[in-house]
Amino acid sequence: MAHAYTPGLKVLEYTELKKQRRLPLPGEILVKQGQKVPAEEVVAKTDLPGNVQTLNIAGLLGILPDEIEEAMLKKEKDKVSRDEIIAQSKGFFGLFKSQVKSPIDGVIESVSKITGQVILREPPIPVEVIAYIDGEVVETIKNEGVVIKTNGSFIQGIFGIGGETIGTIDVAVDGPEQVLTAKDIDQQFRGKIIIGGSMVTFDALQRARELGIKGIVVGGIEDQDLKRFMGYDIGVAITGSEKVGLTLIATEGFGQLKMAHRTFHLLKSLKGKKASINGATQIRAGVMRPEVIVPLDKVPDKKKTANISAGTGLEVGMKVRIIREPYFGLIGKVVALPVELAKIETEAMVRVLEVELEDKRRVTLPRANVEIIEE
Repeated sequence: MAHAYTPGLKVLEYTELKKQRRLPLPGEILVKQGQKVPAEEVVAKTDLPGNVQTLNIAGLLGILPDEIEEAMLKKEKDKVSRDEIIAQSKGFFGLFKSQVKSPIDGVIESVSKITGQVILREPPIPVEVIAYIDGEVVETIKNEGVVIKTNGSFIQGIFGIGGETIGTIDVAVDGPEQVLTAKDIDQQFRGKIIIGGSMVTFDALQRARELGIKGIVVGGIEDQDLKRFMGYDIGVAITGSEKVGLTLIATEGFGQLKMAHRTFHLLKSLKGKKASINGATQIRAGVMRPEVIVPLDKVPDKKKTANISAGTGLEVGMKVRIIREPYFGLIGKVVALPVELAKIETEAMVRVLEVELEDKRRVTLPRANVEIIEE
């Protein structure tokens, strides 16, 4: 029987994970299949073409376009330095010569007798791709990248900002309901990824940035605090490229939302472990969730492994998070999945489910209002 796929956040104590690491342009692969690599190791590199600048040599020297080759002191493919003279007019009887200097360090890419213009290209921009996670290279993609496999804990969040970073996990609060404030953050957390509780304040974010903390994983954040911290409204675009000094991951949503007990206690159990985190988020097509990955050497006792790529439908007994008001952010267990359609407040007829919340209340809501928490 067909069923609707319900998206889910994954909170897995132990799983096999593969990460593809690709270059933006073809380049050089620096590792081999079967090689063990640390997260910080550069696995591939390439050069992006430098920016171009155009100089109207004919106009600057007061000559005709087809006279440009006679005026050029440098030819195509020649290297030039900033302020080096690259073209010069003949002047009158060898006097009153006009000159054009290069505005950049770079290479002369082309000289046009049609337009009288010269195109200069700045030096190439080196790009390096690191492994991001401790693991094994299981595949190399010729001139493009590699696939790295690791085993360990995998936790997804609802929303994040900031890109990839690597650090040691530490815990800054006593429980998942505690708000992470500036007074909870001190020098001992420098260079680490710290775990908070229900929310992080603006002052705490500022303090963390000042101390050089690499990342914060917390239940929620107030929208106005996030905007104030970043200096602008994030909008609805994909996140992950923000240059704000740290990576932030919210596991539950916006506002003061107690971090799920399972998530908090799993993160707490990983204190002192090396983690790779990424705040990149995309909610629409091609969903991308912020993530915490902690490679582990061995399977925890009596814990099953799981494949994070597996999708699933709703089933009775599953743990879910409600993602729309009036119960936004609450967690519960599916206790019933009625087959018949039900009318909701908007008068629409939709499929619903019954959820038992952590405080034992039972609520009925549309199935589209929940996402599975995979364990």
